Amino acid sequence: MFSQQGRGYDMAITQFSPEGRLFQVEYAIEAVRRGTTAICARNKNSVVFAVEKKSSELQETLGSEKIFKIDNHIGVAIAGLTADARVLIDKGRVQAQVHQLNYDEKITVKELTLEICEILQAYTQNAGVRPFGVSFLIAGINPDGETGLFLTDPSGALWGYKAFAIGSGANEARTYLEDNYDINISDEDLKLLPLQTLKEIMSEESLNANTCDVAYILKEDKKFTLLTVEEKKELLEKL
Repeated sequence: MFSQQGRGYDMAITQFSPEGRLFQVEYAIEAVRRGTTAICARNKNSVVFAVEKKSSELQETLGSEKIFKIDNHIGVAIAGLTADARVLIDKGRVQAQVHQLNYDEKITVKELTLEICEILQAYTQNAGVRPFGVSFLIAGINPDGETGLFLTDPSGALWGYKAFAIGSGANEARTYLEDNYDINISDEDLKLLPLQTLKEIMSEESLNANTCDVAYILKEDKKFTLLTVEEKKELLEKL
């Protein structure tokens, strides 16, 4: 992936190569590319998450989560190192509550994303640390009722999207979303779109209630909801 010429510049996070590259950051981004696929889409009122879930029959659910709740109105889907994600998610949860206490209103999706990106960026310029090997799809419903969806990466950069995918199947997923997404999509169709995208990546036989997780925040209650196995089965039957 990287030439031998650049190998001497990957020993320290603070050292740029002659080409202006930070190899440790690029390695962290590669960890994200090799992670399980995570997809998020929004319309004007709601957001839906779906992630690929890999686990053995002997494994408990704890430890394999790829979708997390930040606050009632904001959720996160991840690709990359789950342990790194948990640290950032805990910090995001604290920041959401601090904002509520300070301003007596819920934090917006963009403000929360910026707070997390500040931490990500700090870990690209300090000796003795390494970048976080995880990317987030942060989405939710703002206090004004508008939806937001933002992508973060290990460099601390962020981008806004209407629908996006990260992880090992991201390229195929993005192609499918580009062909099938519409901002005016109904809430019922929005619930199915990320699952339909996962179905394009995974075989129909391997996509079931145990190999994916789904969560949504809908306009009717504006509350983060992670679906149970039975609820996932009902949704999959509609595909």
